[in-house]
Amino acid sequence: MNLFLSEFIGTATLILLGNGVVSNVVLQHTKGFNSGWIVIAFGWAIAVFSGVIISAPFSGAHLNPAVTLAMAVTENIHWNLVPSYILAQFSGAIMGQILVWLAYKQHFDATMDAETIRACFCNSPAIRQTQHNLLTESIGTFVLVITILFMVAPTHSLGALNALPVALLVLGIGLSLGGPTGYAINPARDLGPRIVHAFLPLRNKGANDWDYAWIPVAGPLCGGLLAAFLYQWITNS
Repeated sequence: MNLFLSEFIGTATLILLGNGVVSNVVLQHTKGFNSGWIVIAFGWAIAVFSGVIISAPFSGAHLNPAVTLAMAVTENIHWNLVPSYILAQFSGAIMGQILVWLAYKQHFDATMDAETIRACFCNSPAIRQTQHNLLTESIGTFVLVITILFMVAPTHSLGALNALPVALLVLGIGLSLGGPTGYAINPARDLGPRIVHAFLPLRNKGANDWDYAWIPVAGPLCGGLLAAFLYQWITNS
């Protein structure tokens, strides 16, 4: 399996299971309705585990443009591979979200609240304050990326078995830092499904909240790059 297909399938699986658990918890008449944040956090952890297991042997399982840029900065991949990674991640995120919609279509149709529907696609803050929302996304992604960089170092890397510690890492970020913004920590995870929300014929669709959409992109990229630069400074000093 080539790099593009690996990242595409891995990211599609990530979104299918990740936004699938959100849909199960918040949409009307599901078996998991109103089961809470812990279920969502665990579901996203399993989503990460599955995506990494699928794609790690073939592409290194970035599944996230912030991770890809950090890997390029730290010379774990060549810069000429970055466009292929990012295109595959966004394409996979879009496909995964379409599958979520297909799986839960009856429940999307039964749900009247437009913000609840949008929550199954993308993030929104608990308290809307641009600087703090941006900072929260940056901090969460910083923790994600710097841990991954140390994890894939030759003395620590377990190859595909890194799927479990990465999944536990995302679980911890969700439980500890997910409250303010919903922990996108991945530009493709938010923007890809948000685009799907814009074009799908959802029965009770509301606004796409494009005013907020840049934060789950810029925050993770800033946090990921800061993690990469700090990692380089630590390892080269």
